Amino acid sequence: MSKYNRYKKNSTLLEQFRSFYFQNKPKDFEQAIEYFSVFGGMSWGIDMQMPLPKLIESKVLNNYRYIHADITQITQSDKITHSLLTGIAMGDRRTHSALKRARISRKDGEYAMENLFDNGFLEAEYSLEKPPSDDNIDEKLNFTKPFMRFWFSFISPFFKTIKDGDYKESQERFANREQEFSELIFTKLAMEVMKKNFQKDPIVEIGGYWDRNTSINILAKTASGKIIVGITKYSKSKAKKSELAKLKEQCALAELKPDIYVIVSKSGFTNELKALKGSKLKLLALKNFKPLVENLNERDFIECEGKRY
Repeated sequence: MSKYNRYKKNSTLLEQFRSFYFQNKPKDFEQAIEYFSVFGGMSWGIDMQMPLPKLIESKVLNNYRYIHADITQITQSDKITHSLLTGIAMGDRRTHSALKRARISRKDGEYAMENLFDNGFLEAEYSLEKPPSDDNIDEKLNFTKPFMRFWFSFISPFFKTIKDGDYKESQERFANREQEFSELIFTKLAMEVMKKNFQKDPIVEIGGYWDRNTSINILAKTASGKIIVGITKYSKSKAKKSELAKLKEQCALAELKPDIYVIVSKSGFTNELKALKGSKLKLLALKNFKPLVENLNERDFIECEGKRY
């Protein structure tokens, strides 16, 4: 069994996050999410005092040739595979849109995907509920390590200039998309927070929902059969009442009738939205992420299996 298969079987995103938090001791959850979105899954010790763009330059761009050589041991330097991975990293993660971005056929793409599934590089995610129509909806594709999503978003597409020591294009793309890039990790961790907030009626299924007309960040079912829907807001502004209206609109399009709505916001909530909080509306902020890293100890640390950069 390769180390990547072992990684896939043994390390969930939450386990990776707990290991990262234990190893690097971020100052707060906002910093933890932003830095984990870039370096998650690699078990590299990083300087949390260094601004993220500078850290990327020092740790990744300056070591491009060495990291690239390690990654191509898995991808075999296959151009189709690299195009597919960038298509996934830069899009909505649906198979069809990833193939379209990569400009490769479904046959070639599926062959590359099978290899990436087998070696633990990717995993598939399916809409938790079937769409109301009979449309065949593609699965979404997830990187098993956050760092690999970062690499194929901001490093691999600019390999020609990076290997010549010119980092401008890579750094500009990251600067333009830094806030947006952390949203996926925020949503995935928000699902873990929700699991811990519904202990009396435990969540037994959780994921996302999507069809051709709409998508919902979080959809969950509890042991008693209740349906929970959630929306995440990862921005510098507070979540407003309009977020709830948007979530209800998405549910109507999906023909879902939820019992509980959840809004997870990085920057808190307006007073107007807080006034609606109750048994049918839960509001979760960054402070609610604290249980994810409770009781950390050395057993939570995942040892680095490759080179340390």
